[in-house]
Amino acid sequence: MSILIINIKELIQVRDQNTLKVSGKDMQNLPTIKNAFLFIKNGQISNFGSMESCKNIVADKTIDAADKLVLPTWCDSHTHIVYAGNRELEFVDRINGLSYTEIANRGGGILNSAKTLQNTSEEDLFNQSIERVKSIIKLGTGALEIKSGYGLTVESELKMLRVIKRIKKEFPIEIKATFLGAHAFPEAYLNNKKGYVDLIINEMLPKIAEEHLADFIDVFCEEGYFSLEDTEAILSAGKQYGLIPKIHVNQFNAFGGVAMSVKHKALSVDHLEELTLEDIIALKGSKTMPVALPSCSFFLSIPYTPARQIINSGLPLALATDYNPGSTPSGNMNFVLSTACIKMKMTPEEAINAATLNGAYAMGISKDYGSITIGKKANLIITKPIPSYNYLPYSFGENNIETVIINGTVIA
Repeated sequence: MSILIINIKELIQVRDQNTLKVSGKDMQNLPTIKNAFLFIKNGQISNFGSMESCKNIVADKTIDAADKLVLPTWCDSHTHIVYAGNRELEFVDRINGLSYTEIANRGGGILNSAKTLQNTSEEDLFNQSIERVKSIIKLGTGALEIKSGYGLTVESELKMLRVIKRIKKEFPIEIKATFLGAHAFPEAYLNNKKGYVDLIINEMLPKIAEEHLADFIDVFCEEGYFSLEDTEAILSAGKQYGLIPKIHVNQFNAFGGVAMSVKHKALSVDHLEELTLEDIIALKGSKTMPVALPSCSFFLSIPYTPARQIINSGLPLALATDYNPGSTPSGNMNFVLSTACIKMKMTPEEAINAATLNGAYAMGISKDYGSITIGKKANLIITKPIPSYNYLPYSFGENNIETVIINGTVIA
């Protein structure tokens, strides 16, 4: 199946094959072509350029994109989209003055989700999760990372990862699986934290590796959760099974987790609401992608990741949703884009770069996703008629997406 998109008002995020991420001042640059065409063949971007050069192209289907923009689909590199039930009562608790920590200390938070998931069948969990995946695809997400971490037992962590594996087979979008058994300490191990770390290393990891259930390994490196020592032990063990580190770090406290993550060649360090000069120095010269989760800050009313400090220091930055039942019950990358501009003072160019190419890099897939590049997967958003790409973050309450194309097929 071939598709020719013509009369594109503006084709956005046009890159050569060697650009796998953008950093610092370069994030201000968003290459585009006005009055453009794009040709899709065999699920890939085959050709593009100005309408003046659109000659002698025969396609099975032609789409007229007059007054519309075309850009790569969003690459959401941090989600917990596989979960059971919801935590709406905790939402009300926060309105009534309880903090995230206070809710967690009385059995809420991650442990609440874990209890619900442990009592949910694999089939039910799968059915709940695929409805969320369908929803975010319609909102323009074409590549997705999904974490475990609401199981917290050997059986339930495996259940989550098997569901993720089923979703990979069910949907055409690129999906990466992350093992996050170190999300919280289960109640049975609150007085034996070393015992739970040993369980992760000695029982969970071998079974996950045997069934090829994960691409990455993650740890919630935070005060009250997993210490630097715990994190280092888990990452070292995961790397022995070929799992690449992606770390939750600096959400509430900064105590050396970023430098330790860089030491272990983490693909990304995610959250970073708290950031020190030492963290910036540790990231410089590394291949680790900082990832901000602004809708989490919005929902919890906590500080936002200091995007200006990160970008002005010459570093790259990616944006992701953190879609989960407790702190970000939304997978809407369009809202993430808007929130990054409104609250983190990112420019629209920076935010689009962060949500596409840099998001793909944070999943290790920017060779195939995240930009308009010949040979990359034809995962595209066609907007409704809008004035410019600035309108995408500006009109934060509207859905400006008209069509989503995944692997060269119109799916929404």
